[in-house]
Amino acid sequence: MKISVVQKQIQALPADALIVNLFEGATMPAGTTGAVDSALGATDGIPGDGMVSRLIKLGDFKGKLNEVAVLYTNGMIPAPRVILVGLGNKDQLTADRVRQVSGASMRKARDLGCKRVASVVHGSGLGGLDVRIAAQATVEGALLGAYQFREYKTSPGNGKHIDEFTLVEFNPARMQAVRNGAHDGEIIANSTNSARTLINRAPNHLTPAAFADVAREMSIASGLTVAILEEDGIAQFKMGGLLAVSQGSANRPRFVILDSAPESKTAPLVFIGKGVTFDTGGISLKDPSGMESMKADMGGAAAVFGALQAIGQLRLPQRVIGLLPLVENMPSDLAFRPGDVITMMSGMTVEIISTDAEGRMILADALHYAKRFEPRAVVDLATLTGACVVALGDGMAAGVFSNDDAFAAQLMKCAHNCGERLWQLPLYPEYGDKIKSDVADLKNSAGRTSGVGTSAYFLKRFVETEHGRDAFPWAHIDMAPMMFNTDNKGYQPRGAMGYGARTLVELARASGLGV
Repeated sequence: MKISVVQKQIQALPADALIVNLFEGATMPAGTTGAVDSALGATDGIPGDGMVSRLIKLGDFKGKLNEVAVLYTNGMIPAPRVILVGLGNKDQLTADRVRQVSGASMRKARDLGCKRVASVVHGSGLGGLDVRIAAQATVEGALLGAYQFREYKTSPGNGKHIDEFTLVEFNPARMQAVRNGAHDGEIIANSTNSARTLINRAPNHLTPAAFADVAREMSIASGLTVAILEEDGIAQFKMGGLLAVSQGSANRPRFVILDSAPESKTAPLVFIGKGVTFDTGGISLKDPSGMESMKADMGGAAAVFGALQAIGQLRLPQRVIGLLPLVENMPSDLAFRPGDVITMMSGMTVEIISTDAEGRMILADALHYAKRFEPRAVVDLATLTGACVVALGDGMAAGVFSNDDAFAAQLMKCAHNCGERLWQLPLYPEYGDKIKSDVADLKNSAGRTSGVGTSAYFLKRFVETEHGRDAFPWAHIDMAPMMFNTDNKGYQPRGAMGYGARTLVELARASGLGV
């Protein structure tokens, strides 16, 4: 979709649809919406006598959040349609609500068959939001809300899509802020959509090797450097966790290192994403009901991929390194087994209790590998436990564990700014007691009733140095509740959410980490 910014009165713009807005409870349209109303049939130019006003007076439009109405202009202005979207309560307006209304209205325009759409900058007038933030949120919402995954469709069907989206601002003094916000919003939304596409892609197409190839292509396009370890290189680093999980699959593992500023001497942020391109559970086989969703078990790696794509294109000064351990977890005569003891890259040994607790095994090696960068802080993201879905609710929020409360607070603030819910869970030392093994240093599972906390504590052990101190501020995000969206709502269409990518970008953009 082509994004542009113009200085003009929106009612004079030729497009297939114009998008304007209204707050809940408004009795008369104001600002740009009022100007459009006046152009749509007002008698003798009398304010409050146009098509929008009549809709309000009839009680057919309340302005509730994401409420949408379509007005047909009958040649009174160049655009044949005006889409009116509700902003909800004025006192509750946020940048994320702007994303929602932009996404909902764009999806309506797409479903109507519109190719060229123009919109106001939602929330920057009477809403009082910063112009640049509002412009970024409007563009993000538009691109995220209009996203469709159609790679495998063999016929066009109802594959309607919008070709051009124009952001319209009348005040010349605000144009640079609008352009800057639109620029950032386009990059961040497209990068999130890249993550969504990876998650939606079929697992026979997105193997570890295929994922690594896509990462190589993206790094070239986004100005990153990339290194890809194949099985021999992984073995040289003695990454026992990666090797164990992957040994049952014909699709061999990869370990991808993305770097936004390799020449920088500053301590980097390191983002690590769980990349299990398909998870059967291995020998500890999952229930086959719903197993097709396990193509999304690489959602953490997809989020890191999307974040690094955006960070590279935004040319952020903060050095960021992305680590993607990529494997497929399959049952076969070569697969690792319950009862096996694995020596990890750190030298610690792990007794395998469940081969379906595989994500922590590959993340543990990546966490130890991250120590070589002497990072400023590390975040790992993983669709790690069903227990987190039970704890927080499907589609409600991801859980975060951290060894540093200040860093966790900064991360949650970044998530809040992006509208990506994140809830801190405790990292009690007693969780460590539950993963003690009689035959090894650790066991990889403490059973169903201790799933979410013990999995995080398992990872913490690989953040520690040989002296038992934490090597860096660290946060673990269990994003299992945030894999797929089941309904079209706001800027989240059905399918993969792409959760986490925007939070990571926001963290990289932040001026200080508070650590």
